[in-house]
Amino acid sequence: MPPVDASNCTLCRVMRGLAFGGIGAAVGGYGALFFGAEQNEAIYYALFGALALTAVVQRKRDKKDSKQ
Repeated sequence: MPPVDASNCTLCRVMRGLAFGGIGAAVGGYGALFFGAEQNEAIYYALFGALALTAVVQRKRDKKDSKQ
């Protein structure tokens, strides 16, 4: 039986996406509030921050996996 890469299972990818999505949302939302955005606008910045950080981490992960 071939060795199993436990760091890239489906549950690991979902949990990684949730974690980095939360970090991106916090940075985007609170960063927008810090720079003077209203609360209604900060929600949108949080959404795009979560999306951006998750995409960046996923792209780095894909490049790492393709090198192996």
